[in-house]
Amino acid sequence: MGRSKLPIKKIENITNRQVTFSKRRYSLIKKAYEIAVLCDIDSKSGTKQTNSKIRAKK
Repeated sequence: MGRSKLPIKKIENITNRQVTFSKRRYSLIKKAYEIAVLCDIDSKSGTKQTNSKIRAKK
């Protein structure tokens, strides 16, 4: 039996929100890299935090 679906809602605690964002950002970049390797293509991904720092990975 699989995991139950959790409702998507804003994380109110700023520290927990930043930790979750950093973990998810790493996972997204990793998936983009895997797709680029599998399909032999160039891949670009980017994220934007609420404090307006833009991070891009090519």
